[in-house]
Amino acid sequence: MPYNNTPITPSSDITGTVSLPLARVKKIIHADDDIANCSNNAAFTITAATELFLQYLVEQTQNVVKAEKKPRRNIQYKDVASAVARVDNLEFLSDVVPKTVSYKEHKARKQREEKEAGQITLPTVASAAATTELPATAAIPAQSDPLPAPVQAQLLDPMDETS
Repeated sequence: MPYNNTPITPSSDITGTVSLPLARVKKIIHADDDIANCSNNAAFTITAATELFLQYLVEQTQNVVKAEKKPRRNIQYKDVASAVARVDNLEFLSDVVPKTVSYKEHKARKQREEKEAGQITLPTVASAAATTELPATAAIPAQSDPLPAPVQAQLLDPMDETS
């Protein structure tokens, strides 16, 4: 039995209404400290523009899925991420919608970057510290040495400027 993988087409009729909740869009707008007031017309225009952008993003993602010859009705995050990587107009979203990487690949990439940068990993530092001895002249502070009060206050609250 063939799958129904045809996209659901949005209505092309101009109705003067939007699908996204206008009240939530206004809450998001008012969350910005730079914007004191926002008229209903401006909120409606922002909501309509957001819907058009989402429609464009989904259409481009659907085109990428079709090009990969993996037809399906529902798109996934990996489809959106590959569309962002492939479509030039969506390149500005590359930081927001990165491609997914498995933990194994991330760990291997991180180790490779550390080797290239000349950094050593934490287990290597711990094993090196265990094998080397401190010189006899090394001064180790005693646990009973008290810190001055302003230093203690700064350690407790580094953002406190009063001390």
